[in-house]
Amino acid sequence: MSATETKFKLDGLSYKIADLSDEGRDILQQLIFARTNLLELRNQHALLSKAKNAYIGDLKSDIVEGKSGVDLGALFSDDEF
Repeated sequence: MSATETKFKLDGLSYKIADLSDEGRDILQQLIFARTNLLELRNQHALLSKAKNAYIGDLKSDIVEGKSGVDLGALFSDDEF
């Protein structure tokens, strides 16, 4: 299938790219660019949120270890003695 036969969906309706004006094709490319970047930013947000939560967990463990002297990481690790 060539690029001129390609369709895209908008609000549940299918449209042929070939039927768009040059300006319409440019706008479609901008829409694709925006959606792609938005997806990348959502993935980056999820990754950074996971890292933040891990840092918070590590910080809490360090605080508990500092106050109690108990290394929670070593206490709950799967390593055998």
